[in-house]
Amino acid sequence: MTPPPASDLLAWYDRHRRVLPWRGVSGPPDPYRVWLSEVMLQQTTVAAVGPRYERFLRRFPDVEALAAAPWEEVAEEWAGLGYYARARNLHAGARAVAARGGFPETVEGLRAIPGIGPYTAAAVAAIAFGRPVVPTDGNVERVTARVFNVGDPLPAAKRRLDALAQGWMDHAAARARPGDFAQALFDLGATICTPRRPACALCPWREGCAARRLGVQDELPRKSPKRERPTRHGAHFLLSDTAGTQLLLRRRPPTGLLGGMLELPGTTAANGPTPRRCAMRRRCRGRPGGACRASRGTASPTSTWRWRCSARPCRRPARCPTASGATSRRPRRRCPPRWSGCCVSPRAWACCRPRPGRADR
Repeated sequence: MTPPPASDLLAWYDRHRRVLPWRGVSGPPDPYRVWLSEVMLQQTTVAAVGPRYERFLRRFPDVEALAAAPWEEVAEEWAGLGYYARARNLHAGARAVAARGGFPETVEGLRAIPGIGPYTAAAVAAIAFGRPVVPTDGNVERVTARVFNVGDPLPAAKRRLDALAQGWMDHAAARARPGDFAQALFDLGATICTPRRPACALCPWREGCAARRLGVQDELPRKSPKRERPTRHGAHFLLSDTAGTQLLLRRRPPTGLLGGMLELPGTTAANGPTPRRCAMRRRCRGRPGGACRASRGTASPTSTWRWRCSARPCRRPARCPTASGATSRRPRRRCPPRWSGCCVSPRAWACCRPRPGRADR
């Protein structure tokens, strides 16, 4: 079937485009800002990203500033946005861009930057450099599936939907304004062609939408049934002094889940419940000034498995040994043997360093 004209969508976009911090009003788009916004928007809502995007730019105003910053500062600024592998890839990519003296301007060149995948490369190429390519995210897949009435379920239909979306670049209007056309597709999917109850009466492509003509727009795109996620179990220890002014924290390994982030020390993920009588609990029990108890478990889902965790709040004497080596009324051997320190100030938000090769993953 013949797709609806790109010019209709661009005319709608010129009237109804969203005002967003990363969309420049005048002048050519900055590839660093386009890249940063696209990374932040992955798995995160526009409302949540807006203020964090501006704060991030105040601290790291250009790619050179981000490349020169230590990872700890980048992780601190990213805290709360989730999916921390994005921040690690962003940091590594910034160093690669700074080392080569700037951003490549083609999709292929952008794909060579560490951490930049097919979608992000297409988005930066189209919006920042005017390359005739359609970045295919969830919004674009949904619009395309409905316009062409693609009933194949996702994710198997991704390749077909991407090929259909690229076909819009055969239209002269889209090739003349590839960045605006890409963002028009984003806005159409986010505000009109929404996952539930699309506002078809307001859509600039309503006359050319095959799914609307058949009345199946609410059913598309179809998705394959999700597999049941396994449950992993573990325990974390909230270790503080009796005054409640110092906490024990550690930094996770640089790779893997939540890589490089601070956390409470805990056990590795297991398929069965964590025994209540743990090594830390045995150390705390029956000693002056020390106590440890188990609290009700909490469950938190990830993209691949569910995490069920029980907390172990622990108290230590007020003069607990610190990472700087201060004296204590209790011998240092009472500390967990894998840690070279007990308590740190939450105000400083530093952490005790794990001894080499002994950190839990």
